[in-house]
Order: sequence, then structure tokens, then C-alpha cells
Amino acid sequence: MDLVWTCKCCGKQYNSLSFAYALDLPDPWLAVPEGERRLRGTLTTDRCIIDRKDFCIRGRLEIPVIDSKGPFIWGIWATVSKAGYDRISELWNASLRENEPAIPGTLCSDLPIYPRTIGLACHLYLRNAGRRPSIVLKPAEHPLAVEQRVGITLERVKEIAAAVQRHTK
Repeated sequence: MDLVWTCKCCGKQYNSLSFAYALDLPDPWLAVPEGERRLRGTLTTDRCIIDRKDFCIRGRLEIPVIDSKGPFIWGIWATVSKAGYDRISELWNASLRENEPAIPGTLCSDLPIYPRTIGLACHLYLRNAGRRPSIVLKPAEHPLAVEQRVGITLERVKEIAAAVQRHTK
């Protein structure tokens, strides 16, 4: 979406406003010393296994934007059981998989602009082939869960963009 806006924190003007940010790696993977990663696990753009006991899936956590046409999206990771991971892997290339039951999990990505997000309970909903699962947080009073449940404004999207800019510098 093209939208000119000025950051309230730094005063810099931007010519576009992103409605999506993603974390490329799950936090448990980052916790493994770099020299040990190849020995202890596997990582693709969408799935990760560590020590044959941590099973991570990359998904999309959508937040409705009340005064905009589309949602705001966090690309984040969730840990699921081995059975859940195996089921997702089995169906990864299936053309129709939206009728699968939700797979329980917990977030394993910490979004630094919120209070700690690792460990928030969620469900992963499979979408058709080629699309990452949707992550829906279980009801909680955590700010991220509240935002997903009630939505955010365009002003909040700008606040998120400014906070992400500060954390990536």
C-alpha cells in the first residue's frame, strides 16, 4: 500500500507503509550456536526441526486493520507437536487442505515491540497449497492477542512501522 507518513519518533518521512513484517528464523534456531546448527537440526523457509524435539512452522498472524481494506500481517513461527508437524508436512503440497482441523501450538517468535510473545498459545489453520498456515492466538489479555481479536487502526500500523524501524537499526 502506498501511503506517505511521518514517523512520530524520528520525524522522517516515508513514501510507503508496510502492512507486513516477517521474522525469517524461529527463536529456538537462533538459540542454537551457529556452529552446531547443521548437526542439530534442519531449517527451510517454512519448517524447522531442532534436536528432533522442537518442531517449528512458519505462519501468518493476521490482524484486522479497522480503517483499511486489508489486514496487517506478522510472519512468525510457532512450535507444534511432532504429530502436528508431521501432518503439516504430509499435506504441505496438497491442493486442498483448508478443511483440516486446527493444530495447537505456541509462538516461538518474540516480537520485540510487544511484551514477550514466545509461549503464547495458538492454533495453526492450514490453507491451500503454497500458502503458509494462519496463526490464531488463543484468547488472552496479551496486547498481540487483543489486537488480533479487536483489530488495529491505521495509526497503530504507523506506530508498528516506527517501532520496527527502531529495532532494526
